[in-house]
Amino acid sequence: MGLTINPVSLTAEQVEALNRKLSDMRHDVNNYLSMMVAALELIKYSPSSAARMTETLNQQPQKISEALNKFSAEFEKSLGIIRQP
Repeated sequence: MGLTINPVSLTAEQVEALNRKLSDMRHDVNNYLSMMVAALELIKYSPSSAARMTETLNQQPQKISEALNKFSAEFEKSLGIIRQP
């Protein structure tokens, strides 16, 4: 990863925007985790729902990964971090 060697300055607005994006990402991840807990609870109390809830469970890790990757990309862009292949 190509980190800048010079100090990085952010305006108050840029810091606020990053904080808002971080908050959104935390909110999204918490929602996806809640979906997983809810699906497991439904399976526990209604085993007949297992097939339908398994699909919900399978979707959540990918959604969490996407939320983290989106925030990471925005964070790196704001700080001038360039990913090297």
